[in-house]
Amino acid sequence: MTSKSGKSKRKKMLLGVGLDNKDGHTRVTAGDNFRLVGGSEETHGVMQEKAIKLNEHLKRRGKTLDSVGREEFHEIADKLGMPVVEPKPGKKPSD
Repeated sequence: MTSKSGKSKRKKMLLGVGLDNKDGHTRVTAGDNFRLVGGSEETHGVMQEKAIKLNEHLKRRGKTLDSVGREEFHEIADKLGMPVVEPKPGKKPSD
C-alpha cells in the first residue's frame, strides 16, 4: 500500500508469541490482521481464540486495528485478558 507521498503505509498487526513449546512442533497461524507463532498446543489455541475474539469485537464496533484508538484497543484487550506490551518511556510507538 502506498500513500500520496510515495511512502509505504504499514498495516497494523497483532503479534502473538508463545514461548512454552516443549513438543518440537512449529505452530504458526496467520489471520486477518494477526500473526501467531510458537507456544504449546494449548497456548497457541488460546492465542488463536483471543485474536479471533479481538477481530469480532472490532467488527461489532465497525473498526479495524488501523482505525481503533490506543485506549479502545486497551479496553478490548483487557476484556479478553490479553496483556499489552507498551513501548519504553521516551520511545515513539511505530506508526
